[in-house]
Amino acid sequence: MSNIIVGLSGGVDSAVAALLLKQQGHEVAAVFMKNWDEDDEDDYCPAEQDLADARTIAGQLGIELHTVSFSSEYWSRVFAHFLAEYEAGRTPSPDIICNREIKFRAFLDHATGLGADFIATGHYARIEKSPVVRLLKGVDEDKDQTYFLHTLDQAQLASSLFPLGGLKKQAVREMAKEVGFPVYAKKDSTGICFIGERRFSAFLAQYLKKNPGEIRSLDDEVIGQHDGLMFYTIGQRQGLGIGGRQNSSGDPWYVTSKDLENNILRVAQGVNHPALFSFGLLASELHWISASAPGETLECCARIRHQQPVQDCTLTVSSAQQCSVRFKQPQRAITPGQSVVFYQDDECLGGAVIDAAIEL
Repeated sequence: MSNIIVGLSGGVDSAVAALLLKQQGHEVAAVFMKNWDEDDEDDYCPAEQDLADARTIAGQLGIELHTVSFSSEYWSRVFAHFLAEYEAGRTPSPDIICNREIKFRAFLDHATGLGADFIATGHYARIEKSPVVRLLKGVDEDKDQTYFLHTLDQAQLASSLFPLGGLKKQAVREMAKEVGFPVYAKKDSTGICFIGERRFSAFLAQYLKKNPGEIRSLDDEVIGQHDGLMFYTIGQRQGLGIGGRQNSSGDPWYVTSKDLENNILRVAQGVNHPALFSFGLLASELHWISASAPGETLECCARIRHQQPVQDCTLTVSSAQQCSVRFKQPQRAITPGQSVVFYQDDECLGGAVIDAAIEL
């Protein structure tokens, strides 16, 4: 049996992951990670309640719980990149970087120092370790989290376990209820913890200077003012401040693009406006889980956001770090800064960061 340290978050998923490993006879301990420090944190991110829940679960399982702060690592490796991307007018995915740099690097290093053979988390994904380590989708398609794990490498995955990969979420909650975990019905965490319940624009304005500019229609008509391009994302409807206008369809307005050079936000009416769709994209920061590209051209599937059904596409690798993707069906709101993640059947191959939507 192995010595395994579980990342215990105080939620139902990591609790059941620890339970399953204990039932399998492993030596199990746990670590509660605190990744964000803020004086008024309790108003927005329930870290203290999560820690209390983690302590309760560890007590019920009879396992040791370590607490560790990775706040400085999070600031330098995740949050600084988050701010830089927004300042550049892009929309980053901090959860992806957090997994690579904190949960499967800082936590892995810490757990190894405590004598762990493996770390385990409550992610809904599967790992196959023969001979090359492969990352596979979780059995529960609605909860599959491989999109957020696609930047992990062979060493990180070889040292990791995902006990929930073969389970459905409902079964996990039922197991937690059966053993008396008080978190069995606890709501899943959503969004970014360091933002919590605050309005996103208000949070971002604490760190980035506003740079107001014009909102223009695709006909180049000025129809409003924006507070700064960093506060908006492609496909966004809420918060544009565009009221009813004469000679318009009456449909809601959506962000179609950002003109960074001229500080203009472009918008169009209608959730399915053609300007929101594209057949292709360019991407960089290409990463392969197997450590090598499967070829220069590949027929595969891809996601451009978490929980999106996979889409058929043709992937063309132009260099070690760059690629283009041509979809068989047009994709809505392809967003620079987000990730495109590639699949063949159930296997997650890797992914890249979207630079631009483009017709290929």
